[in-house]
Amino acid sequence: MLSRHLDIPHISTGDILRDEVQRGSPLGRKAKGLMDQGKLVPDDVMVGIVRDRIEGSDCRHGFILDGFPRSLPQATRLENLDGALPPLLAVSLRVPLEEVVRRLGQRRTCRKCKAMFHRTLNPPKVEGVCDRCGGELYQREDDKKDVIQARLAVYQRETEPLLAFYRDRGELVEIDGIGSAQEVFERLVAGLEAGS
Repeated sequence: MLSRHLDIPHISTGDILRDEVQRGSPLGRKAKGLMDQGKLVPDDVMVGIVRDRIEGSDCRHGFILDGFPRSLPQATRLENLDGALPPLLAVSLRVPLEEVVRRLGQRRTCRKCKAMFHRTLNPPKVEGVCDRCGGELYQREDDKKDVIQARLAVYQRETEPLLAFYRDRGELVEIDGIGSAQEVFERLVAGLEAGS
């Protein structure tokens, strides 16, 4: 929604990694083992992926990074990428941990087109079938409860320090992530306008 509203690309490092996994590339094979355990892909790999993607011509007027940076070293390396980056704002959607586990545990993904559904918030018209292409919906390994809990432990250890890093620099927008997608989107737009 934000990508369409701002007319800039949404860059999900998770989607990029999952594409690599599906293609069976060396990066994909390495990433799959880590992702299935809820672990982070090494910083040098992630920085390279992001650098290559934001050099695209569609990123000249800005972009939305989703899932990056996830650690202080990644944030520092992002700042030191060659070329001028547009001014950055970090966004934190505040959601209680038990709600994160519940939401992710109900997420389903199409095996063919990778469309995302949620069993209660955005259910498919037919259970287990993608509305877009008719493909089979499945629960990704990293959306299962034990992996989600491992990911949250990594988040608390590696990613939460980023909040203080961006807050101290006046580059953090914090949004209440509870409510409908439209409600959260409206808060996000208002927060970004106030923060820019």
